[in-house]
Amino acid sequence: MALMDVFLDEIRDLYSAENQLVKALPKLSKGAKDPQLKTLFADHLEETKGHVERLKQIFEMLDEKPTGKHCNGMEGLIEEGDEALEEDAEGPSFDLGLTGGAVRVEHYEIAGYSAVIAMANTLSLSDAANLLSATLKEEETAAKKITALSDPLMKAAAKQPAEEKKPMDGKEKYAARLSKEDEEAAAPELKKHKATAAA
Repeated sequence: MALMDVFLDEIRDLYSAENQLVKALPKLSKGAKDPQLKTLFADHLEETKGHVERLKQIFEMLDEKPTGKHCNGMEGLIEEGDEALEEDAEGPSFDLGLTGGAVRVEHYEIAGYSAVIAMANTLSLSDAANLLSATLKEEETAAKKITALSDPLMKAAAKQPAEEKKPMDGKEKYAARLSKEDEEAAAPELKKHKATAAA
């Protein structure tokens, strides 16, 4: 596969990811309890709309269609955000669940944009690289803002009393079973690693 094909595949993936975020961010903004977090999500929604427009510009430059790929990675991250919105946690602890998911989303995007910028530079697509770099800077800034907001939320959550542990519901039991299966599947490789490290 030629590098240009890989580049197009990757920016289609980012285009899908950004469009999924345009749909998800209003739910996060509405669901957040902390006013600053609500504003941060609302502001990033506007930036994300700009990210979609920049990607469209790149597709126009290349005379290509932006659609054709669905970003499963972003879908999974958004699903985790939806789960955080359903949590029983109160106040700062609830918002920390949202910020944790949001930081994961930003780092996923930072990795994606870093990769396509390198490809654009290799392909001598300087206009595309400049547009992608502008988005990367905004993603990095968003990650820093979310992380900065998490610090006072963590301090406030640390002062909250521990909640009484409730029995797991069906969804939690299913997640626990999957986690156990993940652990069992990884066990042989971890055993090899431990033996190698001990040698």
